[in-house]
Amino acid sequence: MSITPLMPVYPRCGVRPVRGEGCYLIGERGERYLDFASGIAVNALGHGDPRLVKTIADQAATLMHVSNLYGSPLGEELAQMIVDSTFADTVFFTNSGAEAVECAIKTARRYHYANGQPNRHKIISFDNAFHGRTLGTISATNQPKMRDGFEPLLPGFDVVPFNDLEAAKALIDADTAGFMLETIQGEGGVTPATQEFLAGLRALCDEHGLLLILDEVQCGVGRTGTLFAHEQYGVNPDIMTVAKGIGSGFPLGACLATEEAAKGMVAGTHGSTYGGNPLAMAVGKTVWGIINEPEFLARVRDMGDRLRAALEQMIPNHDELFDSVRGKGLMLGLKLKSDSREFVAHARDNHGLLTVSAGDNVVRILPPLVIDESHIAECIEKLSAAARDYVPQAA
Repeated sequence: MSITPLMPVYPRCGVRPVRGEGCYLIGERGERYLDFASGIAVNALGHGDPRLVKTIADQAATLMHVSNLYGSPLGEELAQMIVDSTFADTVFFTNSGAEAVECAIKTARRYHYANGQPNRHKIISFDNAFHGRTLGTISATNQPKMRDGFEPLLPGFDVVPFNDLEAAKALIDADTAGFMLETIQGEGGVTPATQEFLAGLRALCDEHGLLLILDEVQCGVGRTGTLFAHEQYGVNPDIMTVAKGIGSGFPLGACLATEEAAKGMVAGTHGSTYGGNPLAMAVGKTVWGIINEPEFLARVRDMGDRLRAALEQMIPNHDELFDSVRGKGLMLGLKLKSDSREFVAHARDNHGLLTVSAGDNVVRILPPLVIDESHIAECIEKLSAAARDYVPQAA
């Protein structure tokens, strides 16, 4: 037998973490890494946060799982916390971002069905999007690496260029249900929506009776320095997907919606065996209570400004390699003039810095939201050292 026990769908690198401490990961041989990947924007509170550890231990000893056939006191409490601080009126809890996006797609289609317009099922999505790996979510992107070999995919998606309002407008027809996009594209290259684009999509939705679905799985829950990135645009969605940081390492996602957008999601239309389990809800309450504080978010903005300034100051010293910085808060992208994947591997293997590659030759820099100035200085030192001894492979 040649196949590995773990199905070989990931090209795993040589880093083998066995322990985490704050902003660091420790490998099985004791090697230490500065973690500016955070499990791809997941470990918002770093590794081993004592408040989160205590919550998990206490709740695991109390009650971990019951069916959603029963009442959920913890789920009701977390949902109320979210409703009280967002645009949403109602929440469906999931185990992941992809599940949250699936719920969002169903919610949008069911809305029009409830309005007596079942033909309005098509969702306009955008180039270089990443919404998950399920059949539904890969149908909402045009990236061949996501789609190849999995056809036939779910019909009902039209894909147009990101930040191209006229292209999106041109595809609206009698069958359109709404728009779905990441407020800031993550895997696609840390590309924020422009103000004109996001506000324009909102206006088109209002004009044509469509729904605006925002995917803030990666850029939400404090990552950009506000609770959600769309707040910085002054634009509210009708439906929004959340995951990653909301569990800070524990599997948890959510689909948020207004009362109007969720009008079709009545009893029996959707469900989840594990979604909203008491352990996840306890974790979510703790994480939300920490991150959704003005002082915490202000500190994220401050650290984001300092990290961005340090990156921009570093670029002229290595302008043959680095091009520019993009993103918001602590969701930053360092654009390279060569293959970002090669450089990410070099910085990881030779300098102990963990980052994540993205499209458009961008290095994603996604530290825990609890970093301080010493971590920023260490990151810049490691990036600079990596740049000095980096030799790109020949094309």
